[in-house]
Amino acid sequence: MTATVDPERFAAFLRSLKERSGLSYEALAQRTGSSRSSLHRYCSGSYVPPDYGPVHRFALICGASPTELRELHRLWAVADMSRMTDEAEGAGEGKAEGKAEGKTAPTADAEAEADTELPAAGAALPAEADTVLPTAAEGVPPAGTEAGPAAGTEAGPAAGTEAASAAVTADLPTAVAEAGPTAAGTGSAVTPWRRRALPILAVCFLLLVAGGTWMTLATRQRAAAEDADDGRLLFSAACAEPVGMGQHDTCVKEVQRLLAEAGADISVDGSFGPQTLRRVTAFQVLHDLDPDGVVGTETKQALYDPKARIKSWSPKKVRQRVRQVFAEDPDHAVAIADCQSFLDPLHILPNTNGTRNWGVFQISDTRLRELGGTPREALQPEWNIQAAHRLWKRAGNFDDWPYCERAYKDSSKKSSAKPSEEPSAKPSEEPS
Repeated sequence: MTATVDPERFAAFLRSLKERSGLSYEALAQRTGSSRSSLHRYCSGSYVPPDYGPVHRFALICGASPTELRELHRLWAVADMSRMTDEAEGAGEGKAEGKAEGKTAPTADAEAEADTELPAAGAALPAEADTVLPTAAEGVPPAGTEAGPAAGTEAGPAAGTEAASAAVTADLPTAVAEAGPTAAGTGSAVTPWRRRALPILAVCFLLLVAGGTWMTLATRQRAAAEDADDGRLLFSAACAEPVGMGQHDTCVKEVQRLLAEAGADISVDGSFGPQTLRRVTAFQVLHDLDPDGVVGTETKQALYDPKARIKSWSPKKVRQRVRQVFAEDPDHAVAIADCQSFLDPLHILPNTNGTRNWGVFQISDTRLRELGGTPREALQPEWNIQAAHRLWKRAGNFDDWPYCERAYKDSSKKSSAKPSEEPSAKPSEEPS
């Protein structure tokens, strides 16, 4: 999917919601708190907002259903990912251009070095570079002997090599003896037994190296075969890479299947969307893993050997408990919770700045730190509802949830305005 198609699909979905609602950009701007030009840019596809809040508010006012809200969040996440990819590529191109412009011309010394030519193959070296060849006293036969180049040329490569070896071997004891103790090391001549033992030792060494290499390769192949045949698809070559957002294949389906076996309420459809992202993140929190929403090696291992079940409350039970805790204003509290998380205790909303909102009342990371809680506690419905009640009592209102609070007030205004908009039962008077 290209970066151009992602924002366009997101914008097309927004346009369909707007057209269905029958509201103008001006009316939507007044109700959402966003500017008219910003909403127009969202719907035209020229800009993807980095924060999902305005989009969620826009969809709620347009009357989007919970299913449509989930689909809209998925489209926004993919479009926002495309936007960040485009920005990263643009920054990379700028750096590349800067590096290209910053290159300096080669100096005169470099040009002089580049112009220096090496001697051609076969050309005589300068006098200063002549190599002093060892003499016969050092164990090498002098030029002009029968084992020299002429003999090697007449007898062929193999014969020349054998002749040279024989000459070196024949002269070696004498040369060592003439050189004295310093040249021989211990002063003893090289015996025929040593000459025969060296090749044998070399062959044994090569055999040992070859055997060790073969055993290492065989062990690795056997381990790879065991991993491939143990039935764990996520550890096969087909799923070697981490599984993440936007992926559609059998690896995603395996992740969803394992999450369902661990107790998660999830659709096993092979598509890694917002629902799968939330369930993977919740699973990671419950297993003390980095909650990045990506199924890497550690998460794969935990999925095949889960240590905890993914247990939570049904929406009905959440609604009942919210009404009990918020006894002062139960209907209002239920409406806020439903708007925030669809009454899903494991609802997790990632933000573009790296923070997250957790649980029934979508308590932010900042509020979580203030309350002294952890993500694991925030995913427990009882703790989350009680924490939201403390925030509500401290502020005296639901302003900690501004988007859903504004939507609730707008819906309340609509409900109170309906009776006055009904036509009067009194018949109109005819003009005389």
